[in-house]
Amino acid sequence: MIQPSELVDLLSGRIGSLTVAPDGSIRIDDPPPGAILPGSFNPLHKGHLGMQQAVVVMTGQPVHFELTVRNADKGELSLAEIERRVAQFRHRHHVILSAAPLFVQKARLYPGRAFVLGYDTALRLVTPRYYGSAEAMAAAFAAIAAANCRFFVAGRQTDGQFHTLADLHLPTGYEQLFTAIPEHLFRCDISSTALRAAQGEKSGRDG
Repeated sequence: MIQPSELVDLLSGRIGSLTVAPDGSIRIDDPPPGAILPGSFNPLHKGHLGMQQAVVVMTGQPVHFELTVRNADKGELSLAEIERRVAQFRHRHHVILSAAPLFVQKARLYPGRAFVLGYDTALRLVTPRYYGSAEAMAAAFAAIAAANCRFFVAGRQTDGQFHTLADLHLPTGYEQLFTAIPEHLFRCDISSTALRAAQGEKSGRDG
């Protein structure tokens, strides 16, 4: 079980990450080797698991999940909410906790790692306005490249069209950091938002 003091240390930056193993044991600043799939996991669903398995097939290396407890837009998760989301991984997968919502921060935290993400996240990653300017985005990618990090990108259906890495305008000079996850290895037209809506409807009927 995550201790309040550990969460305080994580949010304050005194520690960089907490890894919760499938058996519930916790390691400080010792993320397991392999690629990292960040997300909010509200809930964990077959899309996350499908992306994980696709990159395992592509690389022959493990892929671990990362729950970011501080969101750039939504603030910090409570300890109770973190525990609820972490419980989804129990007896199944490692989950790494960090307070690093930005990929440039993750690159400093996990140098040499690959990150696994969907098209919608990749679109934000390569859009200058999310950084404030094109110059700030270029500086972020320079730091990511210096940390020897890279990205695997899964396609996503949006507005009835399946979008892939090929549809993105990648930053000049950093195209080699991106690898597409082929559609034949992974495609799952599902979203956490739709799942939460469906669960809400079910709860209403059950009630």
